[in-house]
Amino acid sequence: MATTNDIKNGAVLNLDGQLWNVVEFQHVKPGKGGAFVRTKMKNVMTGKVVDKTFNAGTKVDFANVDRREYQYLYAEADGYVFMDTTDYDQINIPATVVGDAKNFMLENQNVQVALHDGTPLYIELPASVVLEVTYTEPGLQGDRSTGGTKPATVETGYEIQVPLFLETGTKVKVDTRDGSYLGRVND
Repeated sequence: MATTNDIKNGAVLNLDGQLWNVVEFQHVKPGKGGAFVRTKMKNVMTGKVVDKTFNAGTKVDFANVDRREYQYLYAEADGYVFMDTTDYDQINIPATVVGDAKNFMLENQNVQVALHDGTPLYIELPASVVLEVTYTEPGLQGDRSTGGTKPATVETGYEIQVPLFLETGTKVKVDTRDGSYLGRVND
């Protein structure tokens, strides 16, 4: 049995039969009183985020989560099909588990899938991906200096905000955590 001193970002805890992913943690040792661990955790199934504080040294149950590399193959009506890159087994992951990751996944892209007892829990994408802008209003001469933004649709069908000077067909780097524009990518 592990203790709260072993908590790290990305760890999955089993609390009262539910799985919680540790998003943030902080060990606090106040001048008075005992030390404690302040955490922000996300429920793996529902996506609900809660703040929870544990006394230092309290025993906690870590869930056995296997993170494996899978290749995204294609979308189906009821979910998404991924292939294990080591043994080529294919699995269908429901759309509810994939969640917002669908906005940044291209076919044949490799992602990390977290599994608990063979059940997919969530998908981990790289911090950023390169996507091509498939549609945006044409840029106007002189739009480079204003710092304004306009909507643009990328090849996954997701809409992001980009600088006014970007054109259709431009490859852009997008943050997978919040969908923000990070920069233009030159081939």
